[in-house]
Amino acid sequence: MPVYEYNALDKKGKTVSGIMDAESATAARQKLRGQGIFPVAIQEAIDSAPLKKYRFFSLTGALIRVRASEIALTTRQLATLVGAGFPLVSALDTLIPQTKSRALKKTLAKVKDSILGGNSFSGALTPYAGIFSPLYVNMIRAGESSGTLDIVLDRLADLTENQEALKNKINSALAYPVFMALVGVAVLFFLMSFVVPNITGIFAEMKQNLPAPTLLLIGISNFLKSYGWLAIPLIILATAGIRSFKKTRQGRRLIDKAALQIPGIGPMLCKLSVARFSRTLASLLENGVSMLTALDIVKNIAGNILISDAIEAAATAVGKGQGLGASMAESKVFPMLSIQMVQVGEQSGELETMLNKIADVFEKEVESTVLRTTSLLEPVMILVMGVAVGLIVLSICLPIFEMQRFIG
Repeated sequence: MPVYEYNALDKKGKTVSGIMDAESATAARQKLRGQGIFPVAIQEAIDSAPLKKYRFFSLTGALIRVRASEIALTTRQLATLVGAGFPLVSALDTLIPQTKSRALKKTLAKVKDSILGGNSFSGALTPYAGIFSPLYVNMIRAGESSGTLDIVLDRLADLTENQEALKNKINSALAYPVFMALVGVAVLFFLMSFVVPNITGIFAEMKQNLPAPTLLLIGISNFLKSYGWLAIPLIILATAGIRSFKKTRQGRRLIDKAALQIPGIGPMLCKLSVARFSRTLASLLENGVSMLTALDIVKNIAGNILISDAIEAAATAVGKGQGLGASMAESKVFPMLSIQMVQVGEQSGELETMLNKIADVFEKEVESTVLRTTSLLEPVMILVMGVAVGLIVLSICLPIFEMQRFIG
């Protein structure tokens, strides 16, 4: 059944808009009039299935992003409704008008239509891989098979919210240092491009022999004044080049390998990837997904190709009858603590619990490391800015001191 976007007027003359499914535009108009809403414009919504990576184009061509937080909220609400005894289609019908994201609204309407056509919930979600990941779809499928769809939806919401909360904490901790760095670079660029040339121009007119620091300052200033505008296009080109290189498997491998070898940052990135892997694997296993299927899913969400390859190799070893902990140890990528905890979980029969504990431990370590690092970055940036400004002032003052000595 097609999905239509509409703009209409209610009984009080206020403009309302939304989406609805109907057999045709005429049927949609009749349906709206039956609700006491008078349509002004109705247009069929664009199918969002072919688009990827949570991005959709609206009818106006604007780029819209379905955020993970919106998916988590919708999942939580759906879990509440299903747990309260609502049939799945009725729960979706209730959610669609409350969903703020237009792209998600369209998708949910099409999912509901697919279910009415005889599809299972997981089958209806499968075409929309840009919004609902393989992890999401497989957990829904497991919930349908076991009759615990409301519990699975709750766990999916928890999983998404935990990942978003950690991401937001890290972003919040890094926001101030990044802002300070950008302001510092902008101030130095302004000083070198506009302030310093006006002051050093006086020395050039006097045709005096200048100290080496002052000559270096003048050279840098002239270069920035003449070619500083090239910085922005060069940054854009470099960013585009790195992204293009990262899209190739070899480029992704080299970049991910280099990232893991950066002192201080590499171990933190590794722990973050292992935490994501552990949390997701635990959720899949808790919901009845088999070990091999779960490993095949989580290898795609690790965030680092080296760790993904290690998970794939571990899955192969597990398929041959080897334990997960021993398989992980062979790659020499996973932290030893995670390997030991997995082995303890296998021996005690509490693997899912231990995987969740691994995620808790590493997430807390990453969070504390980021907070500790950012607290050190602030005084370091202030010190660097002070040294840079001090060198500029010194380079300007040296010729003045020499002039005073010559006059004296």
